[in-house]
Amino acid sequence: MLTGHAGRHALAIAEAHGVDTLWTLSGAHVFPLYDAAVQAGSRTRIVDVRHEQSAVFGAEATAKLTRNPGLAVLTAGPGVTNGISGVAQAHFSGVPLLALGGRAPAFRWGTGALQELDHPPLLDPVTKFAATAHTAAEVAGTVDRALAAARSAHRGPVFVDVPMDELYSHADVTLSPTAPQARPAPDPADATAIATVLAEAERPVVVIGSDVWMDGAEQAARRFVEQTQVPAVANGMGRGILPPGHPLLVNRARSTAFKQADLVIVVGTPLDFRLGFGSFGGADGAAAARVVHVADSPGQLAAHVDLAARATGELGLVLDTVLEEFQAVARPGRYTAWADRLRDEARVAVDRGNALLTSDADPIHPARVYGELNRLLDDDAVVIGDGGDFVSWAGKFVEPARPGCWLDPGPYGCLGAGAGAAAAARLARPSSQVVLLYGDGAAGMSLMDVDTLVRHQLPVVMVVGNNGAWGLEKHPMRMLYGYDVAADLRLTTGYDTVVEALGGAGETVRAPSDIGPALKRAFDAGVPYLVNVECDPEIAYPRSTTGI
Repeated sequence: MLTGHAGRHALAIAEAHGVDTLWTLSGAHVFPLYDAAVQAGSRTRIVDVRHEQSAVFGAEATAKLTRNPGLAVLTAGPGVTNGISGVAQAHFSGVPLLALGGRAPAFRWGTGALQELDHPPLLDPVTKFAATAHTAAEVAGTVDRALAAARSAHRGPVFVDVPMDELYSHADVTLSPTAPQARPAPDPADATAIATVLAEAERPVVVIGSDVWMDGAEQAARRFVEQTQVPAVANGMGRGILPPGHPLLVNRARSTAFKQADLVIVVGTPLDFRLGFGSFGGADGAAAARVVHVADSPGQLAAHVDLAARATGELGLVLDTVLEEFQAVARPGRYTAWADRLRDEARVAVDRGNALLTSDADPIHPARVYGELNRLLDDDAVVIGDGGDFVSWAGKFVEPARPGCWLDPGPYGCLGAGAGAAAAARLARPSSQVVLLYGDGAAGMSLMDVDTLVRHQLPVVMVVGNNGAWGLEKHPMRMLYGYDVAADLRLTTGYDTVVEALGGAGETVRAPSDIGPALKRAFDAGVPYLVNVECDPEIAYPRSTTGI
């Protein structure tokens, strides 16, 4: 039996679904939720931020790191609209998240009350469920349905708002929380088809995506790769499932792998711009590669690619079933020469990259930052990317040692997520290093939330790759027009002094030899610490896709 005001009902249901952190920026429309969180018996921590975007990004990162739903509580009107970009990012990344909004009081609706706005139509395109709980008695059931949807495949964000007068009102409700929708086992015929296609291939590659981590299928994925001996490329939160140096991890030979493969099996990630929209093979006049797509639910299967085979379901079970079928028909060692070729190319790429990681160039080459950082990272360090060009270098040179330790904006590419994600990482992994990699453009979008890190005593190491530009736009615009406009920032901006003013610490680095000692001081500081590295503005990341 749920008693008391509707805020207590909402939080009790959220806790029953695994929520333990409430991300918010204070607003009177949602006070009852705060009251619920501070009552005896509540296990929910309140983290109040300086901008609602950070509340949603913090909730999203919480869900990514813990694989339980995140919760962002947003006051009415601009509180909700400020959080929509974070909800959209969770939508495109398949992250279970409840955005719980305040709403102008029902008894005043239509008269022009403060921040009166009908929110669900705005959230509907980027959520699995968006609704208003119109009465106190409806709140528990509506929140329960929303969170059950968020946790069911394919995971994603949900939204519920409650009129202010009803959220404060009391009701008695009897409700048992709803379990996520069970997923059927993979169709045996689909598993057989994938195993058959794989057994016929000579140069296969498997792509391990973020949903493999979110589905708890990381051990099954590693088992699949090691027992089939198929070379693997990891993206998103699939990174770290195979540790650095694993003989079948060929991220550093990714281009060759995709161009020369005759089969690509993509598991737990969409066939979007990050994977060439599903177009592989075709190098040196060879035929296009066959493509297999494995997803957690039918709606995630690619519709724009002619698939050789497909399967849906719990990803670990799918992979284990395909492996069993494959071992019954495959010849051991079939892919040894192919895997050796990619491994050799990956080693060459690593050797070639070492010159950049140790570069003494002045101005500083951004890769040198990662050469120094890699020496200091523990195996369980959580690394967060929030930026364009600078973070692209991180994607190339920073290889997580464990799964669940890499956060990036995902396919939506939204900047400004860094501060909220860093706070979430410090709470979720209190004994791990937390490193936030900022482009100088992205830093301007959330650096004020260092105040949140300071107030909540959440030490984080921040590194700004400061090249005084929106690098992801500056260089392409030059290529297109021969000039650039609206792409310059200030190389001399003291991002570290901003952090100092907010109660943290930091320093500016202008010489390559000073990067390592500065990072060491940051890790030892015990407070939010920002290392502002002035990098060469003429260095552009050599990307192979524009995303279009």
